[in-house]
Amino acid sequence: MNNPLVTIVVVPRERFSYTRESLESIYQNTELPFKLIYVDGNSPQAIKVYLEAQAQQKEFELIRTNYYLYPNQARNLGLAKVDTKYVVFADNDIVVQPGWLKTLVDCAETTDAVVVGPLMCQYEPIHEEIHCAGGESRIVVDAKGRRRMREKMYKQGHATGKMRSQMQRCETELCEFHCMLVRTSIFEELGYFDEQMLNTKEHIDFCLGVMQAGYKVYFEPDSLVTYVAAVPLQWSDLHYYMLRWSNDWETKSLIRMRQKWDLAEDSYFKQKHKALGWRRRDTILSPIVNKLTLGINNRFFKKLVMFGLLAPVEKTLNHYLTSRHEQAHQQRQKSSPTKQADTRELVHR
Repeated sequence: MNNPLVTIVVVPRERFSYTRESLESIYQNTELPFKLIYVDGNSPQAIKVYLEAQAQQKEFELIRTNYYLYPNQARNLGLAKVDTKYVVFADNDIVVQPGWLKTLVDCAETTDAVVVGPLMCQYEPIHEEIHCAGGESRIVVDAKGRRRMREKMYKQGHATGKMRSQMQRCETELCEFHCMLVRTSIFEELGYFDEQMLNTKEHIDFCLGVMQAGYKVYFEPDSLVTYVAAVPLQWSDLHYYMLRWSNDWETKSLIRMRQKWDLAEDSYFKQKHKALGWRRRDTILSPIVNKLTLGINNRFFKKLVMFGLLAPVEKTLNHYLTSRHEQAHQQRQKSSPTKQADTRELVHR
C-alpha cells in the first residue's frame, strides 16, 4: 500500500442498490494509494455477499451491522479504524472522476486545509449538473440579537461544462458529506461526529465546528464527484430510505442543530419543519400517484390522491418504522453502552 496518506470510509446514504457501481468507480478512478473501510449498515443479502467477496478480493476492511445506521453513526464506526493522515468520508452512491483523490490531497497539503470538498455534481448523466460548488454556512446575529443560521450552496443546478472553467480553488464555509476529505487529527480536538444529528445538517454542524476552532474549509473544483439519486427507488431500498428521510430523524436533527448552536427558531427552521417528508413524497409517493391517476395531468386531482389518500397512510407507516428502530436502538445502547464490537461483524483482509 506504500503507506497511503488517505483512508476512504464509505457509508450508506439512502439506499444500497448502487453499491457495486460506486465501489467500482472508486477503484477504477483512484490512482493515489489508499486504504478503504466500508461500513455496511444492514444491506440486503445480495449486497452483503457482494461486499464480503470484494473485501477479500481487494483487501479492504468491511464493517457490517445487522441494523440500519444513522449516517454519523456509520461514519464514527469507520473513523474509529482510521490511522492515516487524511480520511475521506464518501457516500455509497457516488461516482468519481479520475484524479479526484490526488487533487483533494494536493489542496489540503498546499493550503493546510482541514476539510476539502470536490465539485459535487448530481444525477445522471454523471458529472453534468452541479449540486454544490462550496457555499456559506455561518451564524449571523440580527438586529434583535438573535443567532440565525445562514446556509447557501453555490451553483446548484448549473451545467458543469459551462461553470467549471470559471471556478478555482478557494476557501469556503460548506462541504457536504457526499464526499469530504478531512485531516484526521481534527478529531482529536473536536471529538467524533455528533450522533444526535441523525440525518440532516450534520455537515453544517461539522464545518461550523472546524471553522470555530480556527481551521480552514476549502473547495477544490479540479476534483469532480457525482452522487446518483435513488430514482427509481428499488423495493429492497424502501425500508432504509423511509428511515433515512423520516420525519422523526429530521425533526430531531433540526432541534439538535438549533439547541446546540443556540439558534433562533426563525423562518429557516420553520421552513425545514414545514417541508418534512418531501423526499419520500417525491421518490416514493409521486410515482404511485402517477399510476393511480392514469397519467391524468390534473394538479388538483393529483394533490387529492397524494395528500388525501396516500400521504396519511405513508406517514403512519413511517412513524411505525422509526418508532421500532428507536426502540431497538435504545435496547442496543442499554446492552452495549460503550459500543463494543459484539454488535457488528468485522470482515478483515
